[in-house]
Amino acid sequence: MTEESRIHLSAHTLKGIAHPIRVRLLGLLRMEGPSTATKLAERIGQSSGVTSYHLRQLAQYGFVQEDASLGTGRERWWRASHQSTTLEAPAAREAPLETEIYMRAVATASAERVDRWLGEATSIPPEWDDSMGLNDYGLLLTPAEAAELSAKLLELLKSARPHYEKPGPPGAEQVVVQLNILPFLNHDSLDRRDAGEAPDSRDARDSRDASEEN
Repeated sequence: MTEESRIHLSAHTLKGIAHPIRVRLLGLLRMEGPSTATKLAERIGQSSGVTSYHLRQLAQYGFVQEDASLGTGRERWWRASHQSTTLEAPAAREAPLETEIYMRAVATASAERVDRWLGEATSIPPEWDDSMGLNDYGLLLTPAEAAELSAKLLELLKSARPHYEKPGPPGAEQVVVQLNILPFLNHDSLDRRDAGEAPDSRDARDSRDASEEN
């Protein structure tokens, strides 16, 4: 994926995407291609007036743009301006409220995608059995180790064929990989650290036992 196909969020552009409907509309345009406010309204169960408003807001902040090659008469077609979004720590810390709204919308969209997949999983052909799964792994990492793990996973994902490089080889289907790295800080350990004490082995053991590997 090239940098031209990626948008790096800033405190300013976060204001344009920090809304559940906008996150969902942008995701649909990226995964399914150009569409109209009316068609998108049918997909998400909203009125075309609502989707039109949010598409204009997305366009104002550079996330989507009109596709003049598809427009006919008064019908406006929209397409995503980029194929992916990156939110880095400086922007997130500069706009914490917008960041939380945006991240919650992303989490909701991810949960809805998993729910949709679960409803279809039993009908997926057996040749996909070894490739799909819903897993979580409890780890005990330092900030540096977590960052290293994230970088390695992202590098591996970047080496795979993105969904928009169509057509793919025979048998290729749309596959979504959802990657979450979620530090849950032990508050008792934090209190000890702030007091100048190192967390004891009991703290580490409890942290491991609280997470179950599936």
